[in-house]
Amino acid sequence: MKMLLKCVFRAGAMNVYKVHHGSVQQSVQAVHTGCRLFAADKALLMKLRKSTGYTFINCKKALEKFDNDPAQAESWLHEQAQKEGWSKASKLEGRKAKEGLIGVFVGESAAVMVEVNCETDFVARNEKFQQLVKDVTFATLNHHQEENRSKSGYVKSVLTGDDLSRLSVGEGASLADSVALTIGRLGENMSVRRAVMLGVPAEWRIGSYVHGGVGGQHEVAMGRYGALVVFQGGQDGEQDVLGRKLGQHVVGEAPLSLGNVDDLPCGESETRLLPQTFLADPSRTVAEFLRGQRAKVLDFVRFQCGETSGKDEK
Repeated sequence: MKMLLKCVFRAGAMNVYKVHHGSVQQSVQAVHTGCRLFAADKALLMKLRKSTGYTFINCKKALEKFDNDPAQAESWLHEQAQKEGWSKASKLEGRKAKEGLIGVFVGESAAVMVEVNCETDFVARNEKFQQLVKDVTFATLNHHQEENRSKSGYVKSVLTGDDLSRLSVGEGASLADSVALTIGRLGENMSVRRAVMLGVPAEWRIGSYVHGGVGGQHEVAMGRYGALVVFQGGQDGEQDVLGRKLGQHVVGEAPLSLGNVDDLPCGESETRLLPQTFLADPSRTVAEFLRGQRAKVLDFVRFQCGETSGKDEK
């Protein structure tokens, strides 16, 4: 009887039931129809929960609100999360966000490196935060390609703060919207701090390296440190390895400037790239190693997650 009443209740307004002297007067077919409807609702609920990551209660509320239409339910959930995110963002604005990830993508003739911050390393390991890093990376790449479509030669551009947050992620949404949505989901302060975009002519190469990486992402490498190195030359078939070694050195030794091939090392405090002792071969300087590879470094960029500058500290 309890199971029968449960099925009757779940059938809702689709059937009319009468309770008389402790018995339920209805057709067996109506009971079965009600149970089938509930099973379908449950399947939709579990699918919506898995696809969006929102709570069971909110997913259930969304499906009930839109008569089990999963598309409308998901859209409404995103809107609510974004609104909540904007509210949370204003409340959390003063809280420091020094954790996060560096994201790096390298294509055939263009590369992007971004920094996205959050409050804790725990959230940095979350798939939704990593999706935000990926969104920032490709929004920046698309912007770079649109802005420099007619340019040739070496192109380097940097975006920070509000200019970066205004970039589009499609369907009229901005990166600021994506950040708000992720804040609404994860409940921590976040910021899109900076991005660098490089474009090179066909005969140049871009090497990269990311340290302290996280799994689960294949298109965008992510970690706490990242480097891009623009270079020419190198032995045929070995350029990828050369680019990675140069990137490892830039991450590990943190040079501040390029220097000249004829510069003499000035000891352990050397901050110019070319006179530094090469990390992969301590018997030579970077300049000596490059000479042996018949290669030349033209530029480099290094990001460290949460690093401060004089501007940041003011």
